[in-house]
Amino acid sequence: MMPNLPDLFGAPPEYPPRSIWQRACSGCGACCAAPDIAALGKPLGVACTHLGAGCRCQIYTERPQVCRSYQPDWVCGEVSALPTLAARVERFLEIYGLDSSGES
Repeated sequence: MMPNLPDLFGAPPEYPPRSIWQRACSGCGACCAAPDIAALGKPLGVACTHLGAGCRCQIYTERPQVCRSYQPDWVCGEVSALPTLAARVERFLEIYGLDSSGES
C-alpha cells in the first residue's frame, strides 16, 4: 500500500488554488534566480551565472546535485505566470519571507 504523499502542487490554505494543469516545471527560471545555491556560490535573489537566454541552464548536464534534486511545487504555479524573471524572483522571495538585501 502506498503512503499518502502530500500534493506538492496544492497551494497552502492561505493562497488561492493553482491550476490543475500546472503540475510540472514551467521553465520560468525562478528556482535558478531566487534561492541561494551554495554549490554554485550563487547568492539569494541573483540569477545564476549559468542561466542563459530563455531561462535555460547552460550547464544542465553538469549541474550540481542540489539543482538536480529540485522538485517543482505550487510556488512554480504562483510565480511562472509573472511577465519577467525579476517579478518571478520578487514573488518567490516574498512567498518565503526572504529579502535579498540580507534582511528577513
